[in-house]
Amino acid sequence: MSVRELVVLGTASQVPGRTRNHNGYLLRWDGEGFLFDPGEGTQRQMLLAGVPASAITHLCVTHFHGDHCLGLPGVVQRLSLDGVAGPVHALYPASGQQYFDRLRHASVFHETTTILPVPITGDGPVREGPFGTLFARGLSHPVESFGYRLVEPDGRRMRPDLLARFGIGGPDVGRLQRDGSFATGDGTVTLDEVSEARPGQRFAFVMDTRLCDGVFALAEGVDLLVIESTFLSAEAALAERYGHLTVAQAARVAAESGVRRLVLTHFSQRYDDPSRFHDEAAEIFDGEIVVAADLTRVGMPPRR
Repeated sequence: MSVRELVVLGTASQVPGRTRNHNGYLLRWDGEGFLFDPGEGTQRQMLLAGVPASAITHLCVTHFHGDHCLGLPGVVQRLSLDGVAGPVHALYPASGQQYFDRLRHASVFHETTTILPVPITGDGPVREGPFGTLFARGLSHPVESFGYRLVEPDGRRMRPDLLARFGIGGPDVGRLQRDGSFATGDGTVTLDEVSEARPGQRFAFVMDTRLCDGVFALAEGVDLLVIESTFLSAEAALAERYGHLTVAQAARVAAESGVRRLVLTHFSQRYDDPSRFHDEAAEIFDGEIVVAADLTRVGMPPRR
């Protein structure tokens, strides 16, 4: 059975707290596992969340501030320790190549997992496969930072009523799906005649950034948006100065982009009441809002 869900491994910005670990987010997407921004302690959080190293097929780093990458050495070494053959694709800003190299080889270990570096140099598709297409888009932060957008190809949804009308059932349905048409006693039935368009699902991951065009491009029409909301609105000046979003800005992005489910995360240690983030977001965005907490799971919304 295919599973599509976000496993939240950490939600703190800059430093971990008593109840929030450094960043870490695993998107389980059928047979793929996209680990975004593994901060310090990610390996242990994976253990607590019941996520094996073998679930990881992609390592996706938005930028090289410590709270988004200091868990990379432990994760890389754990892959080899657990005998994960790979390949595991590692995506990161090309401008941070020296930091990636240092983190990947931070200490002595026997590397057996095949890790394929994918340095990102600009906007556009960075990985393609049966899962769809993973795009990167530049953001606005004091250091180069990229957000990620995963797009599943559009497909077709079979209509049982139409199949019955043409007398098609059993193994013949599979043949029709594979070939695009099927010959019956009364003529040829095409796939379009017994199915309807099924939009592919879309996911976006937006971390440290000011409000910019890239944020909206990543979030446009996604089913699930994971987005930083480091500050409440009262600290908007701080957010702008340090290259972050307020929760109100994150909610505005969701509202204007047609997001279905909004996940707020990357919270400043100055706040100890998560409900304040929900309340501020709800004033702007009337869709589903999740204030992320460590070790929780957030499912993809049902298909439309």
